[in-house]
Amino acid sequence: MEPFIHGVILAFGLILPLGVQNVFVFNQGATHSRFFQALPAVITAAICDTMLIALAVGGVSVVVLSFAGLRQVLFLAGFFFLLYMGWVMWKSNPVKEKNTQQFSTKRQITFALSVSLLNPHAILDTIGVIGTGSLVYDGLEKLVFALACILISWLWFIGLALTGRIVGRYDQNGIFLKRLNQLSAVIIWVMAVYIGYQFLNGIS
Repeated sequence: MEPFIHGVILAFGLILPLGVQNVFVFNQGATHSRFFQALPAVITAAICDTMLIALAVGGVSVVVLSFAGLRQVLFLAGFFFLLYMGWVMWKSNPVKEKNTQQFSTKRQITFALSVSLLNPHAILDTIGVIGTGSLVYDGLEKLVFALACILISWLWFIGLALTGRIVGRYDQNGIFLKRLNQLSAVIIWVMAVYIGYQFLNGIS
């Protein structure tokens, strides 16, 4: 039972903070008229998290964290990626997206892949925190720990899209979603500055 509770707590701690991946999944629920239309984003984000968790628990964390050069490449790429994603969030128009259903299945999958796998902070947090947390377990206990983290990830993204669908029904003018996107953009830009600072510290 302890590995399961440990995995649940760690997964919630990593997934709760407002970020580009969470906002994107939430927005897909809000801007589509039916929940199942947001499933490509939900499933893609959840699969990406499942893959990262599996790699972390499988021991990739030890390898990745031992290569300073790889960390620096991730930080530099992530800095520019987060700057761009913040701009996309800030300029987004929820009303237009709702009316035109701008994100097709293909675009949802592509966007979800990018926000899930090109955010170095999310990758390093998953590998560092969950990977390190799994080191205290072996065998079946490690499997239970990993499955708990994965379960929370899937339930969280499904819940986000459902919540977005509910909010989208009442936020017909898109004001709430617009403000949420702008808040997310500011948070993402702060993350970009922090990652840039880490990159500069790493090469100094």
